[in-house]
Amino acid sequence: MAGMISDKGPSAAGGAAAPAPNTAPWYAGVTSYQWLILIIASAGWIFDVYEGQIFGLTGSQLLQSILNTQDPDTIKSWKDIFFGVFLLGGASGGLLFGMMADRWGRKPTMVATILMYSIFSGLTYFAHNLWHVGILRFLVAMGTGGEWAVAASLVAEVFPARARAHASGIFHASSVLGTWVATLACMLVGTQWRYAYLAGIIPALLVAWVMASVKEPERWKHAAGESAHNPSGEPGSLRELLGEPRWRKRAILGMLLAAVGLSSYWAVHVAGQSLAEYILVKNHFSHADAVAKAKPAYGFIETIGGGLGLLSFGPICARIGRKRAFFWSQFSAFLIVPIACYLPQTYGQLLCILPVFGFLTLCMHAGYAIYFPELFPTRLRATGAGFCFNVGRVVAASMLFFSAWLDRKMDLHLAVSLLGGLFLLGLIVIHFMPETKGQPLPE
Repeated sequence: MAGMISDKGPSAAGGAAAPAPNTAPWYAGVTSYQWLILIIASAGWIFDVYEGQIFGLTGSQLLQSILNTQDPDTIKSWKDIFFGVFLLGGASGGLLFGMMADRWGRKPTMVATILMYSIFSGLTYFAHNLWHVGILRFLVAMGTGGEWAVAASLVAEVFPARARAHASGIFHASSVLGTWVATLACMLVGTQWRYAYLAGIIPALLVAWVMASVKEPERWKHAAGESAHNPSGEPGSLRELLGEPRWRKRAILGMLLAAVGLSSYWAVHVAGQSLAEYILVKNHFSHADAVAKAKPAYGFIETIGGGLGLLSFGPICARIGRKRAFFWSQFSAFLIVPIACYLPQTYGQLLCILPVFGFLTLCMHAGYAIYFPELFPTRLRATGAGFCFNVGRVVAASMLFFSAWLDRKMDLHLAVSLLGGLFLLGLIVIHFMPETKGQPLPE
């Protein structure tokens, strides 16, 4: 392809014989600057996840305070509404900032997204009405949605091809630290939920590090230079992304793949906390004690398994390919859901199975950071990755309301087991997508 920047080095050019397989570890030859980019991108993503998780952990207390009610149905309904608002905000931010990153650069856009989610999270400390919460959650989500698209593209462009899957998997796996930090913050603040949001302003300190350390990738500078002489290839163009058949197919299928993962995350993976609450109440704990014990069961125990799954997905992708990794992870997730719902009869038994449940229902999420940037050319990479990951949130938002309705209509375990069928849809979607293992990034 014309204008291709090779991922494979000089030996890949011309008619030379293929080199012998490289048996060195994936991290051999990775430079200190490349490690620095991975650390900065991961730090942004950790706090990104913190901002998303904090509402899941403190939302009940926040709504009890603002609504002045203890009614669980009212609180759950408003939590679902604000989750939907957050997902819609993420979709908007992913599109907007993805386009900005392709047009104006990765560095300034990353700064803008970090400032956006940290400042508006801190302002939630002052929220006293529902509309305050709704607007602030939407704006926080715009920042978090945009930050992921920029950081995923940056890691993919800076790391060499042989290390890309591993590095991108580590980047996304760092989200577990965000969940742990959010869980720890909630435990420290107790019922004083406002301080958990005030702490969300801390990531703004990352901006100085980004400004001092991050350079625009050579790929982006090359693509920007070519676009200046080729107006038909405008960076960050939604018209090209959705108008050119090759990119449109990849964008739509990638969005559907993300929609499956994000829908199953909120409808199935997060249900680990509800399963823990249910089994504790069944074993004669008060509702308040059950809620308190269920938070670390999900936030630490299940998330340990989820983190191991995310870390494992990069090496699996590198070994068997992206498509097969997605296929087997989603098939395994489909199998584990009813097992986790019906097999444990005591809280101890549930704690034993939650890490496996977390591993299998979360691991494929690392694949989005690996796979989506590989589907699109540099001039559309952040736009395309942002479209796939964040427009998928719009579909996931509708699943929140459906899963809440299903929970009211039937037993929790049956509802979660049925929602586990979402993973089967992912098997269909991945069948029609291209394999990118061993392929250079498109240009």
